[in-house]
Amino acid sequence: MAIAIDDEDSQRLLRLFNCEAGRRYLAEEVGLDAEQIEKLSWLGISGIANVLCCIKMAKYYEFTADDVLCTVLTDSAAMYQSRIEELNEQYGAYSDRAAAIDHQLHMLGLKTDNLLELTYADRKRIHNLKYYTWVEQQGRTVEDLNALWYDTEGTWDAVHAQADELDELIRAFNDATGVLKAM
Repeated sequence: MAIAIDDEDSQRLLRLFNCEAGRRYLAEEVGLDAEQIEKLSWLGISGIANVLCCIKMAKYYEFTADDVLCTVLTDSAAMYQSRIEELNEQYGAYSDRAAAIDHQLHMLGLKTDNLLELTYADRKRIHNLKYYTWVEQQGRTVEDLNALWYDTEGTWDAVHAQADELDELIRAFNDATGVLKAM
């Protein structure tokens, strides 16, 4: 499935999750607890867009509470504090009314527009868009590109086979930096 998210949706929710009026709205009107609200404030613009893609996909496929979607939260709101300030300058101080509107319109009001359930031909067409970046820009061969599509064993399966080794490298990095000890 290919899903487009309007940048305005992510920007508005960034403010909802990170401005005092938005956090108050999430607590008092939505009923989220402090820990849930804090975790929403971790989401960056792309992470929010990924969550919105899941919402659109769940609506499209009529998922229920028994279904699960997973996404990657690709960035952190810590990167966007200056963007939040710019949005506050552009639209004014964030208000309780803005929080209610943003939640209703940019999250609950999402529709199943601007998405496409991909056929084989659609997926292949998207794959072929890599030609420019792989072959023309990076100097890779057409055979390298085609291997991603046709040689599952030599490409994707080989990547997945590295999982244990990569996990060990991640553990070693975390131990060396002490990042998990601080959590």
